Amino acid sequence: MTGLSLSLARGAVTSPFKRAGRPGAALPADREVIPPGRIAPGPLAAYSRVCGFAESGPLPLTYPHVMGFPAAMRLMTARGFPLPVLGLVHTWIEITAHRALHPTDELELTVYADGLTPHRRGTEVTMVTEARLSGVLVWESRSGYLSRHATGTMTPPSAPPASPPELPAAAEWRLPADLGRRYGAASGDRNPIHLHPVTARLFGFPRHIAHGMWTVARCLAEAGTGPGRIRSVRADFKAPVPLPSTVTYAAEGAAFQVRGGSRVHLTGSLTREG
Repeated sequence: MTGLSLSLARGAVTSPFKRAGRPGAALPADREVIPPGRIAPGPLAAYSRVCGFAESGPLPLTYPHVMGFPAAMRLMTARGFPLPVLGLVHTWIEITAHRALHPTDELELTVYADGLTPHRRGTEVTMVTEARLSGVLVWESRSGYLSRHATGTMTPPSAPPASPPELPAAAEWRLPADLGRRYGAASGDRNPIHLHPVTARLFGFPRHIAHGMWTVARCLAEAGTGPGRIRSVRADFKAPVPLPSTVTYAAEGAAFQVRGGSRVHLTGSLTREG
């Protein structure tokens, strides 16, 4: 069993004993540090293929997040972590690369939780991953994960959020039924909601869904053909992408989105050097 699988198993055991939204809940100060080491070329090549990146050249902007995710899972499934990991929803991610990274770079990774935030649908935790070369911060990501629960506050219903403007279509992607299994094999993230319809239904999904981090990575691979290195990205996950399906990648200027028909699955923006 892989480290991520062990974390998922531990999360299945510990989640029923955790109550999201508990008054006075606090995050442990624990940090996971992964010492510098060579990036395995086989998994990196498999990841690049499934996400649409070139198999040579700079390290994909999203890859340090993938490298640090097992450590994030260990923190989120630990006994002292206040939120149940089962049912956590990845809501957004921000990534900044302070310099171009390469597959030969030996990155030291630090992962930690950085605050609990009240949310209209529950409680959100921010997880941070930092990458350093010789002690210098060269890359960082921040991700929001939402634990849904009753908030205990009586507030009048708010107007539904305005739909984002529809951007010009740039590409159409046909997503196969086995995409979640292929990405899971490449990234190590074998969450059951992404693998099969049967396992997804156990967690309330009518069908299995694409990984959010695959969707972000695929957008960056598509945008990477433009001028200048992509320095940073912010993406917000709006709705799951069912498998199989056909979706549209749309972009204009710094903004991009993924939509299926009239439904927007993801919105984002990026910055480039220069």
